[in-house]
Amino acid sequence: MRPLIFGVLNVTPDSFSDGGEHATVDAAIEHAHSLLAAGADWIDVGGESTAPGRAPVGTEEEQRRILPVIRALADEGVAVSVDTFRAATAAAAIEAGARLVNDVYGNDPLMDVLVARSGARYLAMHSLGEPTTPAHYADVVNDVRTALLARVDALLALGAREDQFVLDPGLGFSKAPHENWELIARLDGIVATGYPVLVGASRKRFIRGLVGDERRDGDTATAAISMLAAERGAWAVRVHDVTATRIALDVLEATRGERS
Repeated sequence: MRPLIFGVLNVTPDSFSDGGEHATVDAAIEHAHSLLAAGADWIDVGGESTAPGRAPVGTEEEQRRILPVIRALADEGVAVSVDTFRAATAAAAIEAGARLVNDVYGNDPLMDVLVARSGARYLAMHSLGEPTTPAHYADVVNDVRTALLARVDALLALGAREDQFVLDPGLGFSKAPHENWELIARLDGIVATGYPVLVGASRKRFIRGLVGDERRDGDTATAAISMLAAERGAWAVRVHDVTATRIALDVLEATRGERS
């Protein structure tokens, strides 16, 4: 089965990946429509960059950026996720129509209560702080899997349901380049948890270390990763260039006899 495609929509002036091309509400909604036309199944809306050295954004400003976009897309029937680590923003986004919370850091204790009480789907991503925070792993796949399951268990203890969870190994966060590649190669070790797994590699630094800073080359590498993730059982991939990934997944489906 083909993974779902989450199209990335950064409503920010300082995104590391798109330079603030969609920072206004109208521009953001227009880009969302282009992502959907290219084959995106979900739109992942974020209002604060997680790039190293970025300027922090307060809750009020984050919500000002994203809530009108989420509301407009949800009113059209679009499946929307919100990329935020703040419980207050997640709650407001859910009220506006977001169906899934994509929590990068998992460090807001109020988020746990929100997840348990709201019933919204929750993407638990593995992260040990900022993306550049150093970490040491005995076995990166086993260690990431253990940490993610511990996160799920903590939320289940608060009353969350099993079917709310999606797991993300957190490529590019607190991991050396070779550890990111190992997580991709051994993704089936995360899929074996039984929870849906999302892979978000798009335009991250470890890819640029392989192919350089040319965006086109990075998007090509991301499409290849999307195909590898699909072969290993990923439920979804999160990408900026939906077209390249859709084509890669179409090719994989053709080799499986799933397309005429």
